[in-house]
Amino acid sequence: MREITYAEAIREALCEEMRADSRVFLLGEDIGIYGGAFGVTKGMVQEFGEERVRDTPLSEHAITGAAAGAAMTGMRPVVEIMFSDFLTIALEQLANQAAKAHYQFGGQVSVPMVLRTAGGSGTGAAEQHSQSLEAWVCHVPGLKVVIPSTPYDAKGLLKSSIKDPNPVVFIEQKLLYRQKGPVPDPGQEYDIPLGVADVKRAGTDITIVTYGRMVPRCLEAAGKLAADGIDAEVIDIRTLVPLDKPCIIESVKKTGRAMIVHEACRTAGFGAEIAAVIADSEAFFHLDAPIRRVAGLDVPIPYNPQLEASVVPTVEKILAAAKDLLR
Repeated sequence: MREITYAEAIREALCEEMRADSRVFLLGEDIGIYGGAFGVTKGMVQEFGEERVRDTPLSEHAITGAAAGAAMTGMRPVVEIMFSDFLTIALEQLANQAAKAHYQFGGQVSVPMVLRTAGGSGTGAAEQHSQSLEAWVCHVPGLKVVIPSTPYDAKGLLKSSIKDPNPVVFIEQKLLYRQKGPVPDPGQEYDIPLGVADVKRAGTDITIVTYGRMVPRCLEAAGKLAADGIDAEVIDIRTLVPLDKPCIIESVKKTGRAMIVHEACRTAGFGAEIAAVIADSEAFFHLDAPIRRVAGLDVPIPYNPQLEASVVPTVEKILAAAKDLLR
């Protein structure tokens, strides 16, 4: 297969779904001529026009509310929120309106909208543009939450998200945008169903459960562990809601050790939910050691590059935690 970037894979998914379904349209800040804060929608306004690639005022509350209303009346909007930090402004419309409408109206209304946003640290954008807030939206019944780690997954999962009848929060971690990976040619249609994890590396000694930009770091750590004779299995959950619980449970039953890695803050991070899933299952009785979490520190993201790099899991931290768990 050809290799394209994570950003190009997302653009391809958007373009293909817009060509296939006239109800799909985009709205967000500077997504037209400018091409979006990270260049994902570059060139799309030239093909689809300003009616379907809509630049909006700087109001995440209004953008999300407009998308929810459009979705309820039969359209399939895809919102771009520049930074996941601004979910704090969009949350009233997302959590109190979009997530609840299907339930509130007894199933008579669907809200087929996708909210795309860029999350995570590593770009020097400081504390108000670098957070990982996925646990916030995972807590809201009615929302699906997706965080792909590769271009292949990003394209397939976004296409499924756009076709889904429920609201989906699709988080793209910033440092992955320029990463390249194999993706089928545009003529080869494929979707990746939501709720299906991917075993990125099979192993027998320890299960590492992760997602997003921590996936390549965990794979690198697994390679270093292999050099020491330790066979690590790396599971990329890909969709946090719905979560592929059987995949995690069966892996932990096999290996007897579980480590969860994510960039977000440790306290009440999504890793705690994964740990609870393991502890509440038959996998608990197969554990040879306590469940370990490797996560971001409970601090705002610093602007200083060295400090910024130190507050999230590194390959070295993942490696050290895995070795400690195996003692």
